[in-house]
Amino acid sequence: MTTRSSVVLFAAMFCLAGVASAQQKTVEKVPIQHTSAASGSQMYVAYCAACHGKDGKGDGPAASALKMPPTDLTTLAKHNNGKFPRNEVYDTISGERSVPAHGSKDMPVWGTLFHSIDAHESISMMRLKNLTDYIESLQAK
Repeated sequence: MTTRSSVVLFAAMFCLAGVASAQQKTVEKVPIQHTSAASGSQMYVAYCAACHGKDGKGDGPAASALKMPPTDLTTLAKHNNGKFPRNEVYDTISGERSVPAHGSKDMPVWGTLFHSIDAHESISMMRLKNLTDYIESLQAK
């Protein structure tokens, strides 16, 4: 198995797109879904909402099964003096920035996964930008 195939297989197994059971605290791991690189909202629903919640408040169906609660993405600007921390969000999604709350990397490294979907670096970067833009649109007013 090639290194790239191994990364894709590992990432697909690690993808937290399942539903957590309140009693059992387990998460179903499913393969990564192909989404439109142009749609930040579609990517968010497919890749982020299971943990961060449909509205970005950290209350997704898989949240209770995680060691650390997912970040409330709607308050990122509020906790950064009213300015959306674009570079930090982009770097976190891409895997360039380590987030202590993610501990054992419960959050998949989407940059690597996006590159496995689209071999062209420019499309992977478009995915990261559009997902970051969508998260910015979730900010509480």
